[in-house]
Amino acid sequence: MKAVSKVEGRAYPFGLKNVDTDVIIPAPYLKTISRIGLGRGAFESVRAQPGNVFDDPEYAGAPIIIAGDNFGCGSSREHAAWALNDMGVEAVIAPSFSDIFSGNAFKNGIVTVVLPQEAIDRLMEVAKTDPINVDLENKVVTTPYQDRFEFEIDDFRRHCLINGLDEVGMTLAKADRITAHEQKLAQSQPWLVPTAV
Repeated sequence: MKAVSKVEGRAYPFGLKNVDTDVIIPAPYLKTISRIGLGRGAFESVRAQPGNVFDDPEYAGAPIIIAGDNFGCGSSREHAAWALNDMGVEAVIAPSFSDIFSGNAFKNGIVTVVLPQEAIDRLMEVAKTDPINVDLENKVVTTPYQDRFEFEIDDFRRHCLINGLDEVGMTLAKADRITAHEQKLAQSQPWLVPTAV
């Protein structure tokens, strides 16, 4: 997983409330187990509408989405986080998130920032013309206009995101201890050690 300490750049001023995972990535795209290419199907129903924010060249490649309340509700599909990753999204800022979506986003290196609606309204305005900065180390979202919105995030999640540690990475970080345990076990209980046939 890629380490994320800061996310800077333009933001999609999306703002829609109750965006479920079927809107983020429709069911026909769930047949794949690959994380690559899902960005093409992300927000397909929204992109079908003329003048939508996701196809506006002004926001092309934006690493941040400013969303409405209850973002990521609905089914628990991890493909939603994969699709956002494939679009280049590294952070989503909203008043609230579905717990399952928030967990899937974290496991895929996407920062979910919870801010009050007043802050979201302000960021929606700024996003129309200027970049936004999400500073995970200092737990603050800032704008070029001296706006400063502090946010809370679980310390464990923050540590993992900043250090690029997913579940595999956390296990590999303990490889020496695992190897030492396996060697000790092989000496004390050799009947448990598989032998070549």
